[in-house]
Amino acid sequence: MAEYSPYREFTKRLKLLISKHPNLIATTLSNIFTMRLIGNKTHGDLAEIAIPEFINQYMYDFTSTHVGKDRFRAKKREEDISVVNQITKDEVLISIKAYSVGPLQLSTDKEARMFPLLESQRVSEINTSDRIRAILESPAFSEIEQMNVLPLIYDEKKNICNILIFDAEQAKQDVAAIRKVTGGYGRKHPIYEFRNENYEYICEVRYGGTTANALQRGLWTNTRNAIQYFDSITGGWIDYSHNMILVRLFSHALVASKRGHDRALQVVKDDIAEIIEGERL
Repeated sequence: MAEYSPYREFTKRLKLLISKHPNLIATTLSNIFTMRLIGNKTHGDLAEIAIPEFINQYMYDFTSTHVGKDRFRAKKREEDISVVNQITKDEVLISIKAYSVGPLQLSTDKEARMFPLLESQRVSEINTSDRIRAILESPAFSEIEQMNVLPLIYDEKKNICNILIFDAEQAKQDVAAIRKVTGGYGRKHPIYEFRNENYEYICEVRYGGTTANALQRGLWTNTRNAIQYFDSITGGWIDYSHNMILVRLFSHALVASKRGHDRALQVVKDDIAEIIEGERL
């Protein structure tokens, strides 16, 4: 039996809520991904405040706050929101990721320990269980199973989205080979791919040297190539649509006064209350 985890308890409850009220997450994700019409990265920033509000409004046993830009700016960890279970009083810190389907960064490895450790092995492939276990149980990889990442994944061509949770525990257990890959796909720096006993892709560690972009280094996976290591919180892909009224609301709000914002906020609160009543949460 897996050890109790406040993060897994939260994602289990979130999955249950979505299974009973799929319209709630479909509306929220549609609004989040609509923000790409304003800017290519705007949706990611707004997801960090939208998801806590979703939790506060619809998950009665949990509360959430956005903490990423203040509390952790100069810290080692990468979380964006805090979630508190009101029954157990457990607090879990979560990193929100809003990515297109495909490559997904799980950790930036700020201390740049993963890649140098793999380089120190001085071989192009590691496939003995003892060496692999020693690497995965080393301090450089100690936080893999503690990564609390909530990835909001979208396919803009198909207008579909998903919330996919990477099963780091299973992935770690299944690693049977680690190989160094250089060149290809316009790659400037080498990477190390982690593969299972069937030589199927699990995840990868990207270059972490001084010339690497800190936002690109670290532990990555791929929501296409490693889909068997993901659990869909939304129960599969769901359709989303762009909300052009929301874009207009933002544009008007930016030139309106606080008085207007206060009135609009009350209207929005009334709408949420109607949604809750209609869904009978």
